[in-house]
Formats: sequence, C-alpha cells, structure tokens
Amino acid sequence: MKDFLVERARTEEQLEERRAVHDTVVPTAVLSWEQVRERAGRNRLDVAYADGVAVGCSTVRPPDGETPAATVIARTLPGFRGRGFGTALYERGLAHARTLGGTGVETVVSASNEEGLRFARGRGFVEVERYVLPGDTVPFVTLRLA
Repeated sequence: MKDFLVERARTEEQLEERRAVHDTVVPTAVLSWEQVRERAGRNRLDVAYADGVAVGCSTVRPPDGETPAATVIARTLPGFRGRGFGTALYERGLAHARTLGGTGVETVVSASNEEGLRFARGRGFVEVERYVLPGDTVPFVTLRLA
C-alpha cells in the first residue's frame, strides 16, 4: 500500500468523502447530510485514503439498548478491493470496538454484496439475521464474530 491513511471523519469534507464511499458501496441505502451528521455524533466514522483519494470508509457503532454488541462495518470502493484497504479498516474498527465493551462484535452487509459477505465470513463472522429496511427490497445481513 503506497501512501495509505485512515482518519476519523470530522470535517465536512471528510464526512462528504465518507458519505460518497458509503453511498457507492450501499446504493440502496444512501445517506442524507442529516443522517451523516447524526451518525457522526454517536458512531466512529473513518475514511481511508490511498494517495490522497478516498478508497473506503468504516463505521463502529457502540453497544446500545437495541444491539448489545459493538458493530464494525468496513466498506471499500469496488475498484480498490483486494489491496488490503478493507482489512486495514476492519482491523482498526475491530480494535476500537473491543474498547467499547458489549457482548461481542457484529457487522452488517448488504445481501447483494457477495464480496463483503465473503470478507466477513472469512474473518469468522456467522449470519444471525436478515432484515429489509422499509421501502427497500434488498435485505441486510447481520453477522456475529464467532
């Protein structure tokens, strides 16, 4: 990896780059600015850069009343997969998640993202639930680290 950097998304520019990556990887659940700002207030949002270009992003959700496990989600743009960027985002997110307590670690992947499901299963995650967001047709898969 040449000139690879992961930063916490804090500025409007970083949040916009992160949102663009998210919306490209998960086109069935695009985020508004209000949603991004709200999520930045309660979750850790990171953006990954290679040679100054945003190539991925991640979300770490702390455990809460609805989900007692921490949730780690790593996303890499399709043209940048297979180069270790997703692994770096995942490992950074997992390290942070482990500081948050809770009853384990989960991830969420769109059922249409076969590469993402393979990635999660390859790291020991097992499927625990599928759900469809209101108005959507593509399920999301919740997986738990075994």
